Formats: sequence, C-alpha cells, structure tokens
Amino acid sequence: MDKLFVKDRMEEKIEYWGVSSNIDLYECDLALMQNADAIREFVKILCDRIKMRRYGETQVVFFGDEPRVQGFSMTQLIETSLISAHFADASRAIYLDVFSCAPYDSQDAAKFAADYFKAAHYNVNVVNRR
Repeated sequence: MDKLFVKDRMEEKIEYWGVSSNIDLYECDLALMQNADAIREFVKILCDRIKMRRYGETQVVFFGDEPRVQGFSMTQLIETSLISAHFADASRAIYLDVFSCAPYDSQDAAKFAADYFKAAHYNVNVVNRR
C-alpha cells in the first residue's frame, strides 16, 4: 500500500496513516437525500471515482425520533477504511466522511458529492491522520 506523505514547513517528509475528509453539503436535493437507492448508487460511483474498493454492501438505514435529525445514515466499508454519512432531512444537509489509508483527492470527492446531491454550497475539512 502507498504511504501518504505531506511536507511540513521545513520541507521534511512526515508520514501519515491516512486522510480523513469531512464534507458538509448544504441545501441538497431532498428527493435524492430520501432515496436509499440513489444513496447506494452515489457510494458506488464515489468509490470508483476515488479508486476505493468496496467491502460488502452499502448500509443505508433511516432513523431518528427527533425531526431535526431524522434521515438516512449510510456506511460503506472500503478495503482501506470507511465512508459514512448522515442525511439530515429537515435542514437538507449531508455530513459525509471519507477516511482511507490510501491516497485520494478530497476536493474531487467533495465536488462530486455536491454535484450528485445538487448542493447549493459545501465545506471540506481535511485531516491527515498520524
């Protein structure tokens, strides 16, 4: 498996275990967010796009007693870690997390997710895990 390296300010190589991307999508298409098959298809395409091999089936479960947080949650094991998300229907927001010890393009993953779910805007936070 490829090792991930990021240069610090002193140009010294620092080895990282993996990359964690927290992708928040806002004002998404509610019909897509509430469609379990569309969520599964999104995961399949995302994994192909960022070159992650899925391990097992995508789990998509609806839950939440409180309307503010009610919606689907998704988990997908990948051979290099995990992709997960929660779809908050009331706020039309999606909170997507991609963690992998194999390199991938966080910005590309975020842009694809925003396009797929027709988000009006999004934020990406990337953490290199040591």
